Amino acid sequence: MVLLENDSFLTELTRLFQKCRTSGSVVITLKKYDGRTKPVPRKGHSDSFEPADNKCLIRASDGKKKISTVVSTKEVIKFQMAYSNLLRAHMDGLKKKDKKSKSKKTKATQ
Repeated sequence: MVLLENDSFLTELTRLFQKCRTSGSVVITLKKYDGRTKPVPRKGHSDSFEPADNKCLIRASDGKKKISTVVSTKEVIKFQMAYSNLLRAHMDGLKKKDKKSKSKKTKATQ
């Protein structure tokens, strides 16, 4: 997994969306990130770790390529605006859900 800066993450995410436009999908996950790179120790060891800043870890994958970035609280508004514009631009290829008509249901019950 490649940890990128916020701007380069958005450009790579744009490339992932364009690559998967005709077939495939892009999976995006968001998670609270406290800055740890090692797992939390078990109950026997008490290690006092206080995160100085709340952060958000954002990951994106198309199944083959994985990218990620960490967004701090100071950059959230700027990143969120750019991220939402990017999602709006690339969410036009979604399939519409098929609505089942009521007439088919009534014929099946009779």
